[in-house]
Amino acid sequence: MQIGPYTLSNNLILAPMAGVTDRPFRQLCKNLGAGMAISEMVSSNSLLWGSEKTKRRANHDGEIEPKSVQIAGADPQMMAEAAKHNADQGAQIIDINMGCPAKKICNVMAGSALLQNEKLVDEIVSAVVKAVDIPVTLKIRTGWDKENRNAVRIAQIAEQAGVQALAMHGRTRSCQYRGDAEYDTIAEVKQNIHIPLIANGDITTPEKAKFVLEYTDADALMIGRAAQGRPWIFREILHYLATGEHLAEPKPGEIRDILIGHLNNLYDFYGEFTGVRVARKHISWYSKGQRHGAAFRDAVNRVETIEQQLEMTNKFFNNLINPREELAA
Repeated sequence: MQIGPYTLSNNLILAPMAGVTDRPFRQLCKNLGAGMAISEMVSSNSLLWGSEKTKRRANHDGEIEPKSVQIAGADPQMMAEAAKHNADQGAQIIDINMGCPAKKICNVMAGSALLQNEKLVDEIVSAVVKAVDIPVTLKIRTGWDKENRNAVRIAQIAEQAGVQALAMHGRTRSCQYRGDAEYDTIAEVKQNIHIPLIANGDITTPEKAKFVLEYTDADALMIGRAAQGRPWIFREILHYLATGEHLAEPKPGEIRDILIGHLNNLYDFYGEFTGVRVARKHISWYSKGQRHGAAFRDAVNRVETIEQQLEMTNKFFNNLINPREELAA
């Protein structure tokens, strides 16, 4: 998988997710098999660039390359300026968000709302490509709603403007995340463009990954929600695609070690106050489906310090490793 001058180590990519794909999570997923990870969405509004939140979202210090930053907005000139700003700050790939279905994004005609206006799509993509000398990629959905699936035209506009790879979620904006993703439109787009196509949507198992690759003829896969609490899904899919066999599920001890490492990176990145709060959702995802997980989540979400959070998390997973100790206690 090639994007501009960058050859990815494999064709599995971590999807950008607001509030999730910060630098600690991107780095963890890369270490567990993702060939690339894209930042959280960064606003094209220059008034926000100096905020701590925006600076953290675009922070790729020490991260495995290539460093891809996603920008969002509806004004071509502002998007061009945002692309240049992030390139100057060290971004190696600029990703344009035309896939986010969130109301607060679509209400300002950004994200997937842009799919309604093909002329504006062309203006934004062309402005961004011209503003930077690094590769530009684009994330879209199949269309605005099921009656207006215009992904083929959007993809062709993007390719003609100079976009070097296209990621596509198999739902319309109006679908949000409801129902099942469909891959027919992704397959149709693949037949009508020459740049790499990355398929996204409901890729939750190694078998599903193999099916989507074969069905759509996509060049790569993008995985989002399925990696929450299961960042090892990337190595599982890689192994299955290479061998046709399943890796063994990680045991509680390995899950504990991965999670504790993740938590420590969150604390280092955010500091104690924010780090503990950001960590709560990750702890919830990692503990989902584990014995006594609901009671653990209820308790751990009440603590306020790193020391308490780590102590409770270690105890929970150690009890899964040695259930006899739990009974003895």
